[in-house]
Amino acid sequence: MASVSTYVPSLELVERIANGEISAIARMISRAEAGMPEAREALAEIYQRAGRAHVIGLTGVPGSGKSTMVSALAARLRATGSKVGIVAVDPSSPYSGGSILGDRIRMTDLSQDAGVYIRSMATRGNMGGMARATMDAVDILDVGGFETIIIETVGVGQDEVEIAKAADTTVVVSAPGLGDEIQAIKAGMLEIADVHVVSKCDRSDAHRTLTDLKQMLTLGVKGGKKSEWRVPVVGISSFDGTGFDELMKALEGHRAVALHSEMGRQRRVAIAGFRLTKTAENLLMERFARACAPLTLDFAQRLHRHEGDPYSLAGELVAASFGKE
Repeated sequence: MASVSTYVPSLELVERIANGEISAIARMISRAEAGMPEAREALAEIYQRAGRAHVIGLTGVPGSGKSTMVSALAARLRATGSKVGIVAVDPSSPYSGGSILGDRIRMTDLSQDAGVYIRSMATRGNMGGMARATMDAVDILDVGGFETIIIETVGVGQDEVEIAKAADTTVVVSAPGLGDEIQAIKAGMLEIADVHVVSKCDRSDAHRTLTDLKQMLTLGVKGGKKSEWRVPVVGISSFDGTGFDELMKALEGHRAVALHSEMGRQRRVAIAGFRLTKTAENLLMERFARACAPLTLDFAQRLHRHEGDPYSLAGELVAASFGKE
């Protein structure tokens, strides 16, 4: 007869996470993803203990080789003795809510390393390129002893600038032949980068992409907003390892700026503000969903009968929902 597993209270997982127990880390991340109210006290305790890890946000358009680069970068970081956590955010199906979760398939060479933890997370409709529980997952991995945590965002190309509000260091990945210099200007990607990486530099057309990005930065597109840090453009090849020494040097250099400069302090305050408002939005959405559920059908029927317009009826629905509490 199969044994029935006993639910372990979230607060009891905290010390196990601090001791680096992978099963406890996985459970807590799952509970954060599910938005379980029971886990919130434990997540609050975890947040108080977190703050030591270097959080690297990595984004870029599809086809730029982000996942392959993350795998190679993680291997380099492991060679220095650093434990590496990877949160790979995948797009969700608008119908089922399921995600592709393909990043772990492309990182199978890391799966046998106990010093690397890879977690795929679905966006579940969350805009901005990150899942709702991404920052909770970062805290959990931080407390679990992972010194470097890489967040790899969806890679849809237009709406993922949120990563710059959540990471100590933002890396934007481009690739030759994808028109990335145009994408960067359109999506604001040029402005959010602390480090620009041009991947696939074993290709013959990579030099043009490198040159274009360097010229844009020289022309002052960034407006001098990062005076304490000059944004580098690093060419790499995950195929032959070219450029990874330079990339490691750039990441370590920016980590020092993020930790020890006034610019870094202001950024950490901005990250805290972003997290505060996003958490408040989630709490409000949960409250509204619970309160409006019994009212929605009636209001939808009124709208269908043209007894009002979407704006006025939505206003009434909000007022009625929060008035019920």
